[in-house]
Amino acid sequence: MPRTLLPRSNFGQTVLLIGSLLLVNQLVSYLSVLAYVVKPSTQQMVQLLSRQVELVFSDLQLDIEHLTPLDALKAKLADDPHMEAFTAREADAAGVKQATFYRLLSDQMSTYLGGKARVKLSTGEKFQVWIQPPQAPDGWIRVSLSSFDDSFVNNPLVIYLLAIGTLSVLGGWWFARLQSRPLRRLQRAALQVSRGVFPKPLPLSGSAEVMEVTKAFNQMAASMARLETDRNLLLAGVSHDLRTPLTRIRLSAEMMSQEDEFLKSGIEHDIDDMNAIIDQFIAFIRGHQDESRQLLNINELLTEVANLEEVRGGELELALGETSAVPMQPVAIKRVINNLVENGQRYGHGWLRLSSGQEPGWIWFKVEDNGDGIPLTQLEAMFQPFHQGDKARGGAGSGLGLTIVRRIIEHHGGEIHVANRRAGGLEVKVRLPREEA
Repeated sequence: MPRTLLPRSNFGQTVLLIGSLLLVNQLVSYLSVLAYVVKPSTQQMVQLLSRQVELVFSDLQLDIEHLTPLDALKAKLADDPHMEAFTAREADAAGVKQATFYRLLSDQMSTYLGGKARVKLSTGEKFQVWIQPPQAPDGWIRVSLSSFDDSFVNNPLVIYLLAIGTLSVLGGWWFARLQSRPLRRLQRAALQVSRGVFPKPLPLSGSAEVMEVTKAFNQMAASMARLETDRNLLLAGVSHDLRTPLTRIRLSAEMMSQEDEFLKSGIEHDIDDMNAIIDQFIAFIRGHQDESRQLLNINELLTEVANLEEVRGGELELALGETSAVPMQPVAIKRVINNLVENGQRYGHGWLRLSSGQEPGWIWFKVEDNGDGIPLTQLEAMFQPFHQGDKARGGAGSGLGLTIVRRIIEHHGGEIHVANRRAGGLEVKVRLPREEA
């Protein structure tokens, strides 16, 4: 079987293994029952019938000098209530065509009669065996059996094997499902951790190996949660402590004389930049995780951002396609759009385009500018925390803006892709799932 057709999940591989073993077991069981139960039973029946046919033909040896074997046979069996002889045409009229041919019985009969023979069975009010003996290949002998049921040859065996096979497969599927349930739970928890959400410790269940992995995951998640908490406390403390001296500096600047207006303006500008950095720290810490999700159309938020006074200052194109409403945190997604638009304004040359659309399973929006673009080696680095520099388009601020963008998008179960435009500049495409992650 090609490797691409094999299931890749643990559940699928377990079911395939159990199913394959059961299939082999059923095949061996079928052949065993056929060889040791069905075949001996049919051999006994065929042996008795063949002896009776041989006896009938042996008594005809004195009568066939002037008659054909079939005519002599018909005359011999004329008064027999259990055996009758027919020509081919008479047999067709009597129903031989409606009888079922059995190769196993025919092969056994051929062996006992010493030539090619055919055996058919018909059911109805009586069970009848049709035999075409090698001694009279143009005729048929019909033997009526009042207590013979041909269904024992196939039906019970097939029904038994189907029932056992079905129950075995269902049992194997249930067993594999129980074994894979802890792994699916572990997968969902790992996805949550990757989005910055730390779930409660997972219950230890499943096999010993799975329990060990789950225990290690719980320890890892707890360590990451503590690390995240410590980092947030550190950033929050630094941000809080900086507010007071910044306020004092601003008050001092307000008291400067008119001669120092240029210096005062520079100080106030620096204070505004530092406040903006502190705001980014706070946004990075909070992460909008407590905001409830609402069913919104992304075009509403794109239009709202495009109508802002500071955005309308340059050349802005809107190319909004048809998009369906998806569950999202409106404030968080609006921050994403604002950050991307601000980046485009800062590093572009006065032109921006906001576009949107949808594709199977996703809705998307894109922010494009006509700046100088980014070297391919810097595309991934621009999303790293505190990464700055013109090469990563993060020369101003704390370097957390795009990190916050990616964190919000991943929290929504979405994706963000960055590429250089062929016409020059950068394009950032964000995809959000239609179903809540």
